[in-house]
Amino acid sequence: MSVAAATQGRDAVFELGSFALSCGRDLPNARLAYRVFGELNAERSNLVLYPSSYGAWPEDIDWVVGPILDPARFCVLLVSQFGNGRSSSPSTSAMGLAEQGWIFRHTDNVTAQQRLIQEVFGVERLALIYGWSMGAQQAYHWAALKPEAVERICCLCGTARTTPHNRLFLLSLRQALTADPAWDGERFRATPEQGLRSFALIYASWAASQAYYRQSRHEALGYGSVEEYVERSWLPAYSRHDPRDLLAMLDTWLANDLGAAMGSSLADALGRITARTTVIAGSHDLYFPPDDCAAEAACIPGARFERLESVLGHRAGNPRDAPTEQALIRAALEGLLMD
Repeated sequence: MSVAAATQGRDAVFELGSFALSCGRDLPNARLAYRVFGELNAERSNLVLYPSSYGAWPEDIDWVVGPILDPARFCVLLVSQFGNGRSSSPSTSAMGLAEQGWIFRHTDNVTAQQRLIQEVFGVERLALIYGWSMGAQQAYHWAALKPEAVERICCLCGTARTTPHNRLFLLSLRQALTADPAWDGERFRATPEQGLRSFALIYASWAASQAYYRQSRHEALGYGSVEEYVERSWLPAYSRHDPRDLLAMLDTWLANDLGAAMGSSLADALGRITARTTVIAGSHDLYFPPDDCAAEAACIPGARFERLESVLGHRAGNPRDAPTEQALIRAALEGLLMD
């Protein structure tokens, strides 16, 4: 297969049937949407799982295939997490919101994804899980909950437990949406136009660093002001989503706690990871600062911690148009693959 052919993703949907969620509800006709690049080798030993991040659809993050993940070497499986609008979500299923007792947790993502890799791909052990942000959260859960099924994990700009400071950010986003007049306390009666604008403003102020704006990086992209940057870039990125899905993904992120998922302390849960591990933290990441990522990495036997110097902030872990950051991530990943 040529490189050009390998980088053409193939979309499919895995039907899970009735799926028991960890919140105690059964989700009828549950499904996982996924995109595949490359081919499995004869030994079925080259499957890489790439779980999605917050609000990301495959077309937003599949640029990684090629510059970072070689589709001639790996079969790359990009899976949309529950709640993102492609896999089962409030907008596409019978699922309600946390206000009605519904919530997706990463344990649900892991359980569903393991069924996918076993039943569709016939794979029992993943060569690698590569995850950024909420994808990194899923990678940590996979490696601790299913240690026999994971050979390596590369976690970029994410933590295994949502910190108190990160929680405040998420609560501010949730408040922005639910303070809109369209919200009646349990559901949206219309599109929360003002709520989405507030949501985009909050996101833009956190995702990039102070240094990013100080260096006028947004102006280099063609935006004359931070207001224009939010209106033309950030607002469309989130207004395309059903607001119920935005809330569902926020609630998954808020519930992110590997220790609680395993009934132990976070340190003990991380200590059970046997996969070879590289943790990469962005130097200016306001969501997941290097100190938080390094503290978790120190609990994982043999884990390597890398600090990625970049003013991109949280987006240093998803540097679509930043070749310097891409090269640093590629080098760190290559070191992990050589272990």
